[in-house]
Amino acid sequence: MVTVYSKPNCTQCNFTKRFLNDKDIPYQEKDVTASDEALNEVRDLGFQSLPVVMADGLEPFNGFRPDKLKQLV
Repeated sequence: MVTVYSKPNCTQCNFTKRFLNDKDIPYQEKDVTASDEALNEVRDLGFQSLPVVMADGLEPFNGFRPDKLKQLV
């Protein structure tokens, strides 16, 4: 399962979600502005910028990273 931590009006978040949608990769989106729990999860991972992507078999990463996202295809 892929989880994308994002927020509204985040360009890199939108690019990441578009990539996943274009490749028909299912994901769960967690909006850090709507959920303190999601925000704390991102902070606990040590990230300070969005998006943060977590997926089985990959180290969590942040930002729009096509090189890492391609590993999910």
